[in-house]
Amino acid sequence: MRYRTDRNGNPISQLGYGCMRFSRKGNAIDYEKAEQEVLLAIREGVNYFDTAYVYPGSEECLGRILAENHCRDKVNIATKLPQYLMRSEAAIDKTFREELSRLRTDHIDYYLMHMFTDLAEWENLKRLGMEDWIRRQKEAGSIRNIGFSYHGETEMFQKLLNAYDWDFCQIQYNYLDEHTQAGRRGLQTAAEKGIPVIIMEPLRGGKLVNLPEKAKEALAADSRGYTPAELGLRWLYNQPEVTCVLSGMNSVDMVKENIRVASEAGPGDLTEEELGIVEQIKTIIREKERVGCTGCRYCMPCPKGVDIPGNFYYYNLMYMEKKSSARFEFAQNMGMRKEPGFASQCVGCGKCEQHCPQHISIREKLKEADRELRPLPYKIGINAARKFMLH
Repeated sequence: MRYRTDRNGNPISQLGYGCMRFSRKGNAIDYEKAEQEVLLAIREGVNYFDTAYVYPGSEECLGRILAENHCRDKVNIATKLPQYLMRSEAAIDKTFREELSRLRTDHIDYYLMHMFTDLAEWENLKRLGMEDWIRRQKEAGSIRNIGFSYHGETEMFQKLLNAYDWDFCQIQYNYLDEHTQAGRRGLQTAAEKGIPVIIMEPLRGGKLVNLPEKAKEALAADSRGYTPAELGLRWLYNQPEVTCVLSGMNSVDMVKENIRVASEAGPGDLTEEELGIVEQIKTIIREKERVGCTGCRYCMPCPKGVDIPGNFYYYNLMYMEKKSSARFEFAQNMGMRKEPGFASQCVGCGKCEQHCPQHISIREKLKEADRELRPLPYKIGINAARKFMLH
């Protein structure tokens, strides 16, 4: 296993164990199976285990495995506060104490504010006394490192990085999301500030494993014999700004394969030819796109606050993946921002089209995107969620 380091120089395995996808028997986690897989990972050097308050049964399962096998001191536990549910400091403290109990531990090594999309969420937590609460937990040794996970756009991510002295952060990042969400610019900004970055969704929930046949053929033609999953992971390990890559492993074979890759791959290892194959695969995947937007952002900022590349990204995603999953991701990301950037905010001024290198009919395509991304049931659902989560 290869290791990278946190802000204090402590080693973090570059492969992290994502505990959200433990195998289940009916409604319960298959404890014996999860135990076998987790212990194998620990024996092979994985020392970063990621869970969350809202992952059903995950904290309890991980805590039991570590306690019953006496290996808590061999690993770092990362878990998350559901910040979007918090209404008082008392609620924060109650939730945290419950997490400690579930995990059978007296401290959390890496504690995250779960699923930020907007600076306003952090500002709300500050009003509840979060900064003082964090300070007290750190002084007591209950929390070793504080961070946040993120599902918004790049500029807001950069604002969040500057809003507090974070010890680490977690972003969705893979070769298909290179220029969306926090993206490469966000990754590099965090690295410049010395903030370690944990990667989630490295294979887009399996989408970069189950490639189109044409993409599989392009990969198979390469003499190195990488699987789609291996190429996706190596692309991430190739970047020195990446600290740890989470994988939701739920089989012994998957654990073994991911450990093999994480034991071999490192920064700067991919050749120009291999990086070219990644670009070739991205081109094939995007053949189903509805808008030829490259995410260059020359069209931005929109005077009315429309996130033009963001809308086009999720519109395209509907035709590269399942429409329902793309709409859900759109609702989670775009819909939960304080200033959402919906396509419906467009007033047709045309300023964006004057700067688009791809000569896209942006105003027309925004109307298409909004119709597809926000049919009436989704509009109602997003509006209801915004009222609840954004207070």
